[in-house]
Amino acid sequence: MDEPISDSERHPARWWHRLDDGRIQCDLCPRDCKLHEGQRGACFVRGRVNDAMVLTTYGRSSGFCVDPVEKKPLNHFYPGSSILSFGTAGCNLTCKFCQNWDISKSRSFDKLADQATPEVIADTALELGCKSVAFTYNDPVIFAEYAMDVADACHARGIKTVAVTAGYIHEQPRRDFFAKMDAANVDLKAFTEDFYFKLTGAHLQPILDTLVYLKHETKVWFELTTLIIPGHNDSAAEIRRMSEWVAQELGPDVPLHFTAFHPDYKMIDIPPTPPATLEIARHIALDAGMHYVYCGNVHDTEGDTTFCSSCKKPLIVRDWYEIRSYELKDDGSCPHCGTRLAGHFEKFRGQFGRQRIPVSLGKA
Repeated sequence: MDEPISDSERHPARWWHRLDDGRIQCDLCPRDCKLHEGQRGACFVRGRVNDAMVLTTYGRSSGFCVDPVEKKPLNHFYPGSSILSFGTAGCNLTCKFCQNWDISKSRSFDKLADQATPEVIADTALELGCKSVAFTYNDPVIFAEYAMDVADACHARGIKTVAVTAGYIHEQPRRDFFAKMDAANVDLKAFTEDFYFKLTGAHLQPILDTLVYLKHETKVWFELTTLIIPGHNDSAAEIRRMSEWVAQELGPDVPLHFTAFHPDYKMIDIPPTPPATLEIARHIALDAGMHYVYCGNVHDTEGDTTFCSSCKKPLIVRDWYEIRSYELKDDGSCPHCGTRLAGHFEKFRGQFGRQRIPVSLGKA
């Protein structure tokens, strides 16, 4: 039985309509949850109260941290800058391999200890010297109303906004949501419908639709991440098909991040991803014509480094999230051949490093 929705959790939600049978349907994502009074959707954070849809996590966070932007991961969005990260609870996917399952799969709001208005979040980011704010840890599309209001407050203060998302969202809310975002990292979890249906409870095509939309109808800078899971999405043939699709449909300048799986949640019997598998995936994508391909969650300096797409010189050498050398000009061009790297760059102000700094709002 669904938990009762208290008065404090009843923030008006967008993107829903009434059905002839008396239920209301959530139009946020392709799950199309149809709800009776008092019921919650599959994401658990959107529900029906008094014949209307509400968002139960508005203004409530699972915690705030200052991260290096590369941790999102974003390697071409103001490298070396810091980003204020936060999430809420719940998710509209049911990934059996979720790496943040304690937050995204939570059915209790006990973890939502930090409460903050959009203005407080934006002010905190400004005070801490953060270039941007990230909606992350769980998927921000399910708390889109909150994220969009935070984005407005951030933009009023010159702070950028970043969505870390699986991209599982319908067309109209997609347009509304990404209109407020400056950058995104989108999880392209695999390249088969079978994987998405069996391991995430979702479908592949809506994610591809989101990616095509971002590329051709927005100015949002985005990068892609694929968590490589042994025996499930690590075949050379699948990685090649995916890389070729990205190169053709999105272009060779979209950065790809292949990251290592570690046993978690409902897939603790699967071994960690061997570093060699990520290296193979990286070279497959490069051979398919992609310009910027990275390896994550493993120690691989070459796989962390940004190379010039033309002369192949190393321009941003990373060791995990620590920037060891930075040779780009302020406009993002290569000092050796003049080629401008894809992305957003400015004068490099030093490195953030590996650390992740918890932040208590109100004490910042």
